[in-house]
Amino acid sequence: MSRKRAKKDDPAARRLEQMMAPVRRKLERAGAMAAAASLLWLVQAGAVALAIGHMLEPEGTWGHPGLYALVFIAVGILRAVLNDRSGAMAFRAADTILAAERARLIGRESRRATDDPARPPAARTATLAAEKLAALTPFLTRYAPAKRCANVVPLVFLAVTFWYSWAVGVILLVAGPLIPVFMALVGIAAKQASERQMEELSNMNVLLLERLTALVDIRLLDASDRTVGGFRNAADRLRASTMEVLRVAFLSSTVLELFAALGVAMVAVYVGFSLLGELGFGAWATPLTVSQGIFLLLIAPDYFQPLRDLAAAWHDKADATAVARELADLEAQEETAFLGTGATAAPIVTRSSLTVRGLAYLPPGGRLIRFPDFELAPGDTLAITGPSGIGKSSLLRLVAGIAVPSEGEIRLGDTVLDSGTADAWRARLGWLPQQPRFLTGSLRHNLTLAVRPGRSLPLDDALRLSAADGVVATLPRGLNTRLGETGMGVSGGEARRLVVARAAHAHPALLLADEPTADLDEETAAQVTEGLLSLVASGSSLIVATHDPVLAARMNRQIALERTEDAA
Repeated sequence: MSRKRAKKDDPAARRLEQMMAPVRRKLERAGAMAAAASLLWLVQAGAVALAIGHMLEPEGTWGHPGLYALVFIAVGILRAVLNDRSGAMAFRAADTILAAERARLIGRESRRATDDPARPPAARTATLAAEKLAALTPFLTRYAPAKRCANVVPLVFLAVTFWYSWAVGVILLVAGPLIPVFMALVGIAAKQASERQMEELSNMNVLLLERLTALVDIRLLDASDRTVGGFRNAADRLRASTMEVLRVAFLSSTVLELFAALGVAMVAVYVGFSLLGELGFGAWATPLTVSQGIFLLLIAPDYFQPLRDLAAAWHDKADATAVARELADLEAQEETAFLGTGATAAPIVTRSSLTVRGLAYLPPGGRLIRFPDFELAPGDTLAITGPSGIGKSSLLRLVAGIAVPSEGEIRLGDTVLDSGTADAWRARLGWLPQQPRFLTGSLRHNLTLAVRPGRSLPLDDALRLSAADGVVATLPRGLNTRLGETGMGVSGGEARRLVVARAAHAHPALLLADEPTADLDEETAAQVTEGLLSLVASGSSLIVATHDPVLAARMNRQIALERTEDAA
């Protein structure tokens, strides 16, 4: 199988080619400038050789050492400029690719259905976006230019060498190709080692996030020692995989330096004995002059330099290939995205009723759930009841457009909920999750996340409406207090009242609340219930999914979901 066919059949190689396509021309120009900078060493080496030859054999060399020094300095400045431009262009290309790939990854994963069992842990996605994708930068900034140089520079140096001495040319011709051969052999091991290291890095981050989330439970269960032991084992596996990558890197570097050193040493031996008159072969027609011998000695190490650079960047390619393979595997999974794009949109303005007709939903890995038809007028309230697992939360997700129905339709007047209307549909909704969550930042920042200009209630009024003003008053810094992700520093009931305040501040036309009083004591549940009803009194509609008979009784209507022959 040809190399091109093998690359076509390899998902990682195809993914790598795909991400490089938009900046390929930039990378090619960067490689061309890097190759030109390397070839300019021929001019500098020639200037040095002629200067030394002029000092040792003035009668046989034209020019003046001062002129050669100026040439050396001028060409050196030009080489520095070319290398700087090449590096800057490669880094800009790398930044472009990283930004595009991170946006693509985060956009796709954030659109994945929340109940998708194939959805990777958040820590794995975060590791891929933040740490693993960063491995593309060395690949793009070092491997791509190094590959271009390795394809051009050694051949030009070899041709110039043969022009002066076929013996030196043969030495370089024999020593040079051995390096790529060993690089290919070592590259197989490097690729496997890099993939194992990337996998262990993801596992370590997933383990850390899971244990931090369950930190309170770990202490209550007195499982600290076992948790520490798990971390120690995971760290040992990561250390072992990292050391394996380093061993492969050192092995390849040792092999390369060995052959490069042998090649340069053999050139030095041949040139030295030729200048001493001990060897009378290897040059064309006339013996080597001092200038020619020094010139060959100076360019011999740089003949191997592009191969050195390529070998050093070979492991960058192995890391990038491992990242590309993980991206390809992730994208190969069937996407279960919600409706719409998640973009900001103007809300649908209407006083029409919400209508649900013939709705059915097939959750990932589950059985078809059918829901009863219902209608919700503006300002009305509805309780969805039923046993656990019957589909109450699924119904809320369907109404919010974050799950896609298998059958039926959801309509708001003349507007049907679909991919084209979902963003504007959600712009008029509020969401009250079963587990309150807070972002990093102040409480004020969290409470104003969903504010819509021209519709929101004043924050103080929203806090009073939800009976959360007293909660804010007890916090050490008030609205400037930073809460943990799950609301550390406040109780479960206080966190619920704060998210009700967030919904009240946004003042949605329709609020969807998932088990808003679950696990709360009677007094706290009553406070949350009054906050929700106060929001309804201010003009919002309300649908709650609940097991709480007290809360359900406070709603205008109830719909009890029952298991059918299609339901799980």
